[in-house]
Amino acid sequence: MTRLLGKQPVGALFVAPYVIFLAAVFAFPLGFAVYMSFHDYFFAAPGAIVDRPFVGFANYAAVLSDAAVRQSFVNIAVFLVINVPLTVALSLVLATALNKAVRARTFFRVSYYVPYITASVAVVGVWLFLFNSNGLVNAILGPLAPDPSWLVNETLAMPTVAIYVTWKQLGFFILLYLAALQNVPKELYESAAVDGAGRFGTFWAVTMPGVRPATTLVVLLATVTGANLFTEPYLLTGGGGPDGASTSPVLLMYQRGIEQGNPDVASAIGVILVVGALLVALIQRRLLERD
Repeated sequence: MTRLLGKQPVGALFVAPYVIFLAAVFAFPLGFAVYMSFHDYFFAAPGAIVDRPFVGFANYAAVLSDAAVRQSFVNIAVFLVINVPLTVALSLVLATALNKAVRARTFFRVSYYVPYITASVAVVGVWLFLFNSNGLVNAILGPLAPDPSWLVNETLAMPTVAIYVTWKQLGFFILLYLAALQNVPKELYESAAVDGAGRFGTFWAVTMPGVRPATTLVVLLATVTGANLFTEPYLLTGGGGPDGASTSPVLLMYQRGIEQGNPDVASAIGVILVVGALLVALIQRRLLERD
């Protein structure tokens, strides 16, 4: 019993609810998705006994030979390349600025956080107004405005979605960096000042190393949430348009699994996405935690 529960069995009792939660919400759905991806799985009436034969890697072969699936993974790679670095850079710089005694600091902190807690449907309405063909952004740009416009342009649709997500989630990541900045010893800033370091030198030599664990967390969270992109292309570009240029793998899973009734194919896409996201997150963590 001691080997099973450890030296503090009360601790195991406390963590048990969370373990059960993880098993019910994450482990079981993931295992069931893997099961569906290896079978000819389809929806049937509750209680109906139907044969769902084992098909091996047939669903994976169908997914990998599908041009729309490959395009969705390219789209999400473009999204992550834009969104993750932009999120880290903007949230760190803004958090550093808001950590100082600036005027109206509370107002700015709240202002950056409001988009994060605002309903996506309402915020998307504002962005559609700003970036449509006759929107405010094109009116300001005049002859420099892209044609076709941002969200119906095959080249600009996914970058625009990436910038929108960066802006909407910025407040949450600023809070993470603000918490991390509280733990950077003030003596380090005083030593840098004595050594004659300027603002950029202090930021580079003191602030960035001091918040490295927070940077690792921000990068991982931005990557995982980006890999699960669904709402933004669904609302902003009318379901992944134009011609699939902003379709994400999760959006494609919804279309194939729910709308078209192929949950086995959708599960194969999901398993590939999970493996890809884990590999990217592992590489990022190794690089960020390297001395």
